[in-house]
Amino acid sequence: QVQLVESGGGLVQAGGSRRLSCAASGSIFSINAMGWYRQAPGKQRELVALISSSGSTNYADSVKGRFTISRDNAKNTVYLQMSSLSPEDTAVYYCNAFGLLRSGASFRSWGQGIQVTVSS
Repeated sequence: QVQLVESGGGLVQAGGSRRLSCAASGSIFSINAMGWYRQAPGKQRELVALISSSGSTNYADSVKGRFTISRDNAKNTVYLQMSSLSPEDTAVYYCNAFGLLRSGASFRSWGQGIQVTVSS
């Protein structure tokens, strides 16, 4: 099984920037994709950004131009650079990853979630 650990959350002022990190560990053979989801109070969980092992990216319309997802394949780590933050970005952010274990089995794992609060 794969464990995902998020870091970098906290309180940030509107208009500011913040970078989230998510490190995957375990008996990993390969990671096909890693991404970030978020869930704000009163809203459904939504996909924020996704990046494949080849570097292809996908973003939610609400964050395009403001957020950048990147990865370090050697470290099995994905990052989410957030800029021009607004209170609407306040949410619990969850890391997600799927791929193959060394056993040959597939995996899909979620992080515990990390709070990002944007104050006005």
